[in-house]
Formats: sequence, C-alpha cells, structure tokens
Amino acid sequence: MTTRLILDVDTGTDDAVAIFAAACHPELELLGVTAVNGNVALKYTIENTLRVLDHIGSDVPAFAGADRPIVRPDMPIPRHILNGDDPQFQVNELDFAPSTTPARPESAVRFLIDSFMADGGDDIVLVATGPLTNLALALGAEPRLAGRIPRLVIMGGARGWGNVTAVAEFNFWVDPEAAEAVLSAGIRDVLILPLDATHSAQLGLEDCDAFDAVGTPAATGSAALIRHRIQHYPDDPAAVRATAPVHDALCIAALVHPEVLTEVVDGTVHVETAGERTLGEMVLDTRPWRDEPTNARVALRADAQIFSRFLTDAFRS
Repeated sequence: MTTRLILDVDTGTDDAVAIFAAACHPELELLGVTAVNGNVALKYTIENTLRVLDHIGSDVPAFAGADRPIVRPDMPIPRHILNGDDPQFQVNELDFAPSTTPARPESAVRFLIDSFMADGGDDIVLVATGPLTNLALALGAEPRLAGRIPRLVIMGGARGWGNVTAVAEFNFWVDPEAAEAVLSAGIRDVLILPLDATHSAQLGLEDCDAFDAVGTPAATGSAALIRHRIQHYPDDPAAVRATAPVHDALCIAALVHPEVLTEVVDGTVHVETAGERTLGEMVLDTRPWRDEPTNARVALRADAQIFSRFLTDAFRS
C-alpha cells in the first residue's frame, strides 16, 4: 500500500535528503511540502525546497509558512551568532540550480488545514522535520485539526542532551512554545525521532559512494549533501569518524520500514519553555506511575543498514 504524506521542513541538507526520499520512493506519495523558518531563514527554506523538487523534476507543490516563532521575535540565540563558528554548516542556499517553479500562493498553514480537514484527508501522515511553528499555528487556527491528523512523525528533541545547548535539540529549541503546543494538542498517534535515534544510525562515505553508483539525480544530490554533513561534523563528540547523522530522512525511512527503529518507548513528552538553562529541552517521562497519559512514542535507537538500504531503494526509483 502507498502511504500518503505531507512534509513540513526547514530545508537544509538533511531535509533535502528527506524530500528526495519521500518524492522518489514507490511506496510513498508526497502530496505537498511546507517550509518554515529554521535551519535558515524562510526565504531560503522555501527556495531550497523548490530547488530540491526541481532537481528531480517533481511537480509536488511547495508552500511558504511561518518566518518566526509563534511567541518569540527570533530564535533564542540569533542565527548569525549561533552559526558564527561554522557558517558553512548550514549554508543559506543549497548547491542546486535556482528554482524555476514558484511556491504556491496559499500559506503553509492554510494548506495543512485544508488537507487534513478535507474529505479523504484522514489517511495522510504529517512528517515535521523542522521547528513546529506551522503546525502550531494551524492547530490554533482550526481547533478540530488535532482530531483530523491520523499520524504525526516529528524529528526533534533528545533525551538528556542536545546539539544546540547542553540539553536542547535545535528544532524544539527554535520554537519551544510551538513544540509544547503541538505535543499538548491531543493528536492521537505521535512518533518522535530525537537525536538519540538519528545519531545511532549515521551514514558514511561508503553510503555516499553507493548512492553515487545509483546515479539518479536524487542519489548523487544526496551523496553530495551527506558528504557536506560529514565534513562539518568532525568535532561532534557524538559522531563516529567519517559519518554523520541525516536526521530528517530517518523519519521517511520509518514510514516504509518501521523496523528501522530498533528501540521505541511510550511516554509523556513535554518541551521546556521557560528554563534559563533548559529552554527547548524534551522532557520524556516513562515512569509507570506517571499521572499524565502517554502522548507520544519516542524512538531511541535505529539501524543504519536498514536506513541506507531504504535510501538506495528510494533513489533507484
């Protein structure tokens, strides 16, 4: 059976690989891509999204969304300061030809609401691989939306560590109020892939060589993007030499191969919105005696070989 999905992205390198996989895999039908402020500013995330789709000749529509967090005027630390040590890690524009296809005139928020509220929208999976601002705004504008989204897959958070602060992962940290609003909305099936899972299934130079051998635009484009990620991960203490996590694409792999996630726990998940040192931290409570109901499943480990095979299959199609 084909899984229909919408991708909500802040397109940098790993989002791009996720888009390639979602658009190409024969068991997936990508209905639309919504862009949000995150890895880079909105004007770049929508342009990068369009470049990626144009690179493979895809006619999947793309929609621009929120250009700032829902409460804060900017990220907790402005982007130019946050990335000051290595501005090439997240470049503004991906190294593909400038887009020739325009973004759709509707907003990302309107597209999300219309897609899930429409008749026949009850089998669409929403995969969110950037800050959750677009979805939080959509839930605020249409309160019935939470009951209409059958499944939500999120790349975000970490259990007790972070990649932007000691405890916070980037997506939840950029807009913690949005993340908390989404996780508190009552969506019935939420799967979170935090850094714990994505760092346990890193891709390496051998994978890039294998993708190059496939030879399709998605394969060679992804190989170049992953090599860039590997080049800029050498000082990451959680990284294995000559490999890098490709966080967002793992979410797509989990749609086709749930077994790629080798350890998944049920829990109550919240995101810290006020802590001086813990802003954006994912708080995962798995205690059997907790007094709040489970609101998410959280993946803690994944299989790199299954992940790599999934991408190869997608890029061959």
